[in-house]
Amino acid sequence: MRALILSDIHGSALAARQALTFFEKFNCDKIFLLGDTLYHGPRNPLPAGHGPMQVVEALAPYKDRIVAVRGNCDADVDLMMLDFPIENEYKVVADCGFNLFMSHGHIFMPECFPKDALNAIESTGASQSSAQSQASAPQKQQIDVYLYGHTHIWKLEKNFRDVLLVNPGSTSLPKGGNPPTFGFYESTPATANEPAHAKFSIHTLEDGTEIAAVSI
Repeated sequence: MRALILSDIHGSALAARQALTFFEKFNCDKIFLLGDTLYHGPRNPLPAGHGPMQVVEALAPYKDRIVAVRGNCDADVDLMMLDFPIENEYKVVADCGFNLFMSHGHIFMPECFPKDALNAIESTGASQSSAQSQASAPQKQQIDVYLYGHTHIWKLEKNFRDVLLVNPGSTSLPKGGNPPTFGFYESTPATANEPAHAKFSIHTLEDGTEIAAVSI
């Protein structure tokens, strides 16, 4: 799989169009969209090239290739405007033996996110409230990577619980002195002689220059 990783577009048609040029340039087959897609947010200035409807139009041709989650600035009306679902607070993508957890980052804190987080997140209902019920419940898959946005600052490092944190930064309103950025994911399936591996990288929106990368 080859996936473009985008977050915090915040209604910038200029940023969305520029980011989407790398879908073809990097020969991608998926887009991981990590929230805060259309609304700029009350705490943020209007980004350059602000045009939420133009962002909708730019993303529409990729609707069948987008895996998206909802951000804290994504309102109900945004769900109606987009041609693909964004209502989920998280999604899990399984690829080549790796489990990628996608969420915007404002609900599930990345810094302390554990590999077995799905056991707690998906344990609902009175029947699973006791320790005995939880012990006998099927164990969920272990999370290898947490993809998130929200901070507008790119990150590519493991937390203290050995989960790789991948934040692509913001395409339109970067913080921390960073340029506008996006992420890229590329996996290689296992062979008879080699295990599967995956690479995550951060790139500048201006020309796609790689500024950081890590492989697992």
